[in-house]
This record gives sequence, C-alpha cells and structure tokens, in this order.
Amino acid sequence: MPDNHLYYGDNLAILRARDYFPDASVDLVYLDPPFNSNATYNVLFAEHTGEKAASQIKAFEDTWSWDEEAARTYFETAQAGGEVANALKAFYTLLGESNMMAYLAMMAPRLVELRRVLKPTGSIYLHCDPTASHYLKLLMDAVFGPVNFRNEIIWQRTGAHNSAGRYGPITDTILFFGRGTTHTWNPQYTPYTADYIAERYHYKDPDGRLFWPNQVTGAGIRHGETGLPWRGVDVTAKGRHWAYPPDELDRMDLAGRIYWSAKGLPYIKNYLDEQSGRPMQNLWTDITMTKSGPERLGYPTQKPEALLERIILSSSNEGDVVLDPFCGCGTAIAVAQRLKRRWVGIDITHLAVNLMKHRLQSAFGESVKAEYDVIGEPTDVEGARQLAKDDPYQFQWWALGLVGARPVEQKKGADKGIDGRIYFHEGTPTDLKQIILSVKAGANLHRNMVHELGGVMQREGAEIGVLITMTPPTKPMREEAASAGFYQSPWGTHARLQLLTVPELLDGRRIDAPPMGQVGQTFKKAPKADPSDHLQMSLD
Repeated sequence: MPDNHLYYGDNLAILRARDYFPDASVDLVYLDPPFNSNATYNVLFAEHTGEKAASQIKAFEDTWSWDEEAARTYFETAQAGGEVANALKAFYTLLGESNMMAYLAMMAPRLVELRRVLKPTGSIYLHCDPTASHYLKLLMDAVFGPVNFRNEIIWQRTGAHNSAGRYGPITDTILFFGRGTTHTWNPQYTPYTADYIAERYHYKDPDGRLFWPNQVTGAGIRHGETGLPWRGVDVTAKGRHWAYPPDELDRMDLAGRIYWSAKGLPYIKNYLDEQSGRPMQNLWTDITMTKSGPERLGYPTQKPEALLERIILSSSNEGDVVLDPFCGCGTAIAVAQRLKRRWVGIDITHLAVNLMKHRLQSAFGESVKAEYDVIGEPTDVEGARQLAKDDPYQFQWWALGLVGARPVEQKKGADKGIDGRIYFHEGTPTDLKQIILSVKAGANLHRNMVHELGGVMQREGAEIGVLITMTPPTKPMREEAASAGFYQSPWGTHARLQLLTVPELLDGRRIDAPPMGQVGQTFKKAPKADPSDHLQMSLD
C-alpha cells in the first residue's frame, strides 16, 4: 500500500474513521479552512443557471451558513461537555445563529479529531484571515490548551490592497499550536539584510573575512577558573566571568579568533560566513503569492509553496506524516512530496482531487502515481452511476478528470456548452489547439446534444469535440458524430466528434487525439520539482 493518501469526501467523516486515522498517527497538520464572508469564489465554476451544488459552496463560496447541519453539529458538540463545549456556548451567546457561528461550530469537531490524530510531538498550523482568527484562537485554546500555543504568525500575503475607508488588508494569520509541551522543531533562518551586515559586520580580518566582536564574558562573578584574570584582564573587577575556560581562550587567541579592542579588551570573532542567518520570527514578509507566474494553477485560495516549505521544514523531519484536511489545489502535499515527507490530503470536491493529481504528475513525473492512492473516488460503473445521481457537478468534475481535462472557468455569458477543455500543440508551444468537452450525467440522451457540441466547436475553433455520457449514446447520436468528419494531425487521423461513455473510460479507453505528451495547457502545469531546491523567498 502506498505511503501517501488522497481522500475525496467530508474531512470530518474521514478523520473519524480510525481505520484511516489511528490515534497519534500524524506529525504535522496544516489547514486553511475557508471563511471570508466578503469573498465568493463559486462564480468560477457556477452552472449557467446559477445553481450551485452544496460541495461547490463549501469549496468556492468560501463561507458556511447557519443551517440544519450547522445547528446539529453545534448541539452535538455542546452536549459533549468540556472546554470545547464551553467555548462554543460562549460563542453562541455572542454571535447567535450567524455564519461565523456556523463556521466555528463546524470547525470545532474537526479540530478535536485533528488533535486526536496528532502525535504527542506533533504540531498544527491553522491558516486564517483576521475575520475569524481571534475566534479560532480561542477555539484552539479550548481544544489544544493555552499552554500549547506557540505563535500567532502574521504573513504578509501581498504588497498592497485598496480598501475604502480602512487600511489595506494585506496579511493573514497562522495559528501555531503543539499537541503537547514538546514538539518537533527545526529552526529556520532568513538571510541577513545588507543594512544589518553593514551595521554589524564592519570588522575585517587580513584575509577579508567579515566579523563582529561578541562578548567572551557573562554577567555575574564566578570563583572558579572562569573568574581568574586572563591576559591581564581582571574579569571579576568588572562584575563578570569568562564564558570559556582559560585554556579554551588561549586556543581561540592562538587561532586568531580573539579580537583585542583599542582598550585591550578581548572579544570573540563571529564571522559572517559562519552564520546561518537571522532566526525566523513570527512576522513573515519575505514570501508573496503573485496573481500570475509559473506556480499559479488558477485555484482561488492557492498559497505559495515557499510558505508551506517553511512550515514543513520547521515542524517535521523526512519520513514524517503531513496532513492537510482542506487541501484544495494541494500545495501542502506537493511540498511534502518534494521534501520527502509522507502525506495525506482530503478535499470534498473532485475538482480539487483532479487538480492535485495533475499537479503531482506535472511536478514529479508519471512515476509518482505509484506513490499514492486515491480513496473515495468511484472505481466502477455502479459508483459512477451513484455519483451522477447524488451530485451531477461532482460527476462532471470526476468524469473530466478521467481524461485529463480541466473544468471550464465559467463566467456569465461565456463558454456556453463547454464543460472542460484540453489544449495541445503540434508545432511550437504557442501554436495551441484545443479539445472541448461536454459531460452528460443523465440517461435522457438525444441527437441534438451532439449537434450542439459541433456548433460550439465551430464557434470556438476547436479541432476535436468530445461528449462524455453515463449511458450509451443513441444510434442517431453516433450518426451525427460520424458526419463531422476527421481531423488530421502529424500523429494520424482523429474523429472530430467523439462519443465516450464512463464505462468505456473506466475500461481504459481514451480520447483519440495527439499524444498526451503534447498536452501542455490542460491543468496549468506545476513547475518540475527539485528536492534540493528550497523556495523560502519571494515568488514575485
């Protein structure tokens, strides 16, 4: 069984499954649970009619509302008693039946489960914005205990933001807690600034090495050998003691490590080229996520890899297990893979699951497929049929994932009749060709569906159109597809209109098109991963 796992489904149900998550089985948790009442990301993948599936709302509308499910979760948690129940009751008194209360009620049992699965030496980093950070801090105090609070990290996510009537909101908050009183910790450093070096390291050895003179004494008098005079300096008279024994001071002086001031006082030389840098503080201003660039995959809440690298390097070691229960486009798992950690990702949408699979393949190559499994996706026709019945939106995303297509970023009045696209090129990378796809979950199929797809192909200038259905197409549909003719590429002749069923795709059939190696713009490709390349820098 692979070491890494990608789960599709509700993270609370998955976390509660002890077969998946035994007690104390995870070393590090990073989560970025969506909440921002002023943001609506759902428009990216809204249906033309404006209808939204419940899973889409959770993934992209970026808010949870007070409803029957939120109320039930609140009362179940409140009735369980303990500090978490007390915190929720206090929130309810303050917030009432609001969206924020729904969010906290839904987060509480998830945090309880995350604490259960963390090892005693584990850590959790909860990423949020100032809208909810103060409430979440109190909730995490209740779950993990105030004594296990480590830091409130302030991350400057962008350079500037216009906001009428207030200062520009450019920071997020990351709440860092330990599972217990001790936790895995690997200090991280940032390079010294030029101003810092110029101010402190302005002493130079004859060989050109820069250093600054540091104290070789400590406060307080000692009556042993570290309190004796050395080289004519009476340290006791100064109310101090030597930080090193006299024989060690002799060795350092002989090696040229002692700097003697004009007043005849010794200092130890701290060489610039021997320093790790400035220890990382809780204000992070050196990592940004730009709106474009090679790392951007088009996912609205994407975080930069350098941010996750810093967290993973700080609070885990190679071979440790990293869990992201709201993994979205999979930044945490991609970085964990590159840094040789084991990982577990959970998301409630097939859109995110498919994006993560493509991201891993783009960054690490085809062989990465053998290093993880996907749990919760349909693996047979019956499972696909049930998904189509339960949630046509999820079925659509899942079916597109079978052929490597990305769902179209739907906007009002645009791309009507297109559910997904695949881009390929035959010559230069800029000479893009496209395949457009339409997915039908229902059983009521008719010839006009194929005719309409042909019209969309003509409108869009697409080379190939593909209709994916759950049930077999009718004879008139096949006749309509055959009448569209063929597209000639350097790799052969391809039907311009192709009809594929889910059972055929599950059986291994694929789109008849130029080789997949020529596909360059389906999911925006993640950069190839280099395990030795650490990214703790600005991503401008």
